Amino acid sequence: MKLEIELIPSTAWYSNLRNKILKKEWDAIRKQSYADADYKCAICGAEGRLNCHELWEYDDQKHIQKLKGFIALCGDCHMIKHLGFAEIRCSKGLLDMDKLIKHFMKVNNVDKNTFDKCHEYAFKIWGKRSQKEWITDLAQWSNFINNSKS
Repeated sequence: MKLEIELIPSTAWYSNLRNKILKKEWDAIRKQSYADADYKCAICGAEGRLNCHELWEYDDQKHIQKLKGFIALCGDCHMIKHLGFAEIRCSKGLLDMDKLIKHFMKVNNVDKNTFDKCHEYAFKIWGKRSQKEWITDLAQWSNFINNSKS
C-alpha cells in the first residue's frame, strides 16, 4: 500500500518533535520535507498546500516510539494517516469521510472492502498500543530540544 493508516497510540498523543521545539526550527524541518518531495505530496503527487508528517516506528515489545523522519503530504493523505482525528473532524462536519475513503482507494488502487479491512486492522493495533505507556525516542532530532523550549 502506498497510503497506510498510521494511528498514534492515545498514550503517546502530542509526544512529538513539533510540540517540543521552537516554531522556527519546525518550519525549517517542514520546509526541507517539502523541498525533498519536490513540493508535491510524497505519496499521491498532489500539488498545493502540504503538511509535514512525522514518520514513526514502533517497538511493540519495549514500547518505544521512534522518530524515523519526515514526509510531505497533501491534506487528504495526511488525514488518512491520522484517520482517528479525521473521523472526529468528519463527525463535526469539518471533513468529508467519503472523499477521504475515495482518496485512499484511488491512491492504493483498491476497493471499499480493502479500505474497511485496513481501517479495522489499524484501529485494532491502535487499541492494543493505546493500553501501554510509550517511550518517545526522537533519535537524531533530540538535539533540537536542547536548544529549544523543552
